[in-house]
Amino acid sequence: MTIHGIAKMTLLDFPGHVACTLFLPGCDFRCPFCHNFDLATGKSDEVMSEDELLAFLKGRIGLLDGVAVTGGEPLLHRDLPDLLSKIRELGYMTKIDTNGYHPEALSGIISAGLCDYVAMDVKNSPAKYAGTCGVDSVDLSRIEKSIEILKCAPIDSEFRTTVTAELHAAEDIEEIGKMIRGAKRYYLQAFVDRDSVPFEGFSAPPRETMAEYLAIARKYVPEAALRGID
Repeated sequence: MTIHGIAKMTLLDFPGHVACTLFLPGCDFRCPFCHNFDLATGKSDEVMSEDELLAFLKGRIGLLDGVAVTGGEPLLHRDLPDLLSKIRELGYMTKIDTNGYHPEALSGIISAGLCDYVAMDVKNSPAKYAGTCGVDSVDLSRIEKSIEILKCAPIDSEFRTTVTAELHAAEDIEEIGKMIRGAKRYYLQAFVDRDSVPFEGFSAPPRETMAEYLAIARKYVPEAALRGID
């Protein structure tokens, strides 16, 4: 396993914990508003080896209590369970960010007790899913299976959608709500533009629109909330 990015301390990426965040390369999707597009395409450079990571974590015992693993799409990596096991042997809790396209891998990691928290992106309503992901087609049954796995899992989890003015509308939030009805929690994240976003022209909806979307989401997930709103 090679690590293509690391944030050595974060209070945001692993709710309720002081953590570091690891970035792994590769992704099934090519979302045009992605903040980590070089990671998704595999063009990013390795920043440390697995051995260097474990040495870093050994030196942070007592300072950090969790490790968040993101990407790219972490579940693409067959050796992820082994890495998570080594991290947990050092006493750390673990969190995974996923696009939900690998339900079997997700289920295996949860069943093996290798993860304490999962955050899954739900990109858009079914009709717009592939376009929002920047690909020709998406097998929605895989997304739906991952949603059901997390809704029934004995660990903590969240669903989240990065909302853009150009790709999302009220009816899309309604359809997403139906997909994840009964989830523990759901976050609507306002898009934030960065230099790393591969395509121009994306923007966040106005605050009033985000509030409207939140009201829709709470019909299906009472613990829904907004992120990225000043």
